[in-house]
Amino acid sequence: MIEGPNLFLRALEPEDIDLLYRWENDFTLWHYSNTITPFSRFTLEQYVMNSNQDIFTTKQLRLMIVRKTEPGNPIGTIDLFDFDPIHLHAGVGIMLMSDFRKKGLALESLQILTRYAFNILHLHQLFCNITTDNEASLRLFGKSGFEITGTKKEWTRVGDIWKDEYTLQLINPLPN
Repeated sequence: MIEGPNLFLRALEPEDIDLLYRWENDFTLWHYSNTITPFSRFTLEQYVMNSNQDIFTTKQLRLMIVRKTEPGNPIGTIDLFDFDPIHLHAGVGIMLMSDFRKKGLALESLQILTRYAFNILHLHQLFCNITTDNEASLRLFGKSGFEITGTKKEWTRVGDIWKDEYTLQLINPLPN
């Protein structure tokens, strides 16, 4: 468990499967994660049961976001993906249930994960990809120190619309 003032990030547990099943199959969220097919409950069970493998093996890490005041009710997930142990970087993704947005909880979650990535995993940098019209995510990552370093034109298709996507990066200020 990795803690902040109001939240902690914890490993996946078997009791998370039903919640993950709902979130992963929420069609309205698919375009954020480039998901194009539903997940079966069995697939998610296997994912959770294998989540004890370390990030060096799987190249990814998913953690549940939990408020300290309600430790039995996760409010979202935060991920490291495309982990590269040679070049010491990883992508970051975050999903927070809509009732808990705009309360500073996503920012705290991202700060906790960033400290973990830089201080424990000794990563050199984190990155994320955000469509140019996703103002909330751009504000969130900007407040956390991520900078826009590039634009991918017409990178993501949502329905019949092509969207540009920014690449954002955060370089570890501490020497590795």
